[in-house]
Amino acid sequence: MLTKSQLLETVKNLPDKFSVDELIDRLFLIHKIEVGLEQSTKGKTHSTVVAKKKLKKWLK
Repeated sequence: MLTKSQLLETVKNLPDKFSVDELIDRLFLIHKIEVGLEQSTKGKTHSTVVAKKKLKKWLK
């Protein structure tokens, strides 16, 4: 979950003028990174071999 301090830091690091879409994109990226880190901590990851098998049809 995104914290208020992460939100404030994100806004602080944006340029003086930015679109709402840019802010949402940045927040969505931070959220996805947080989810990924949490999954990694819980051991919910795949090895490279398993990932390649699952993505085989797209990795031709």
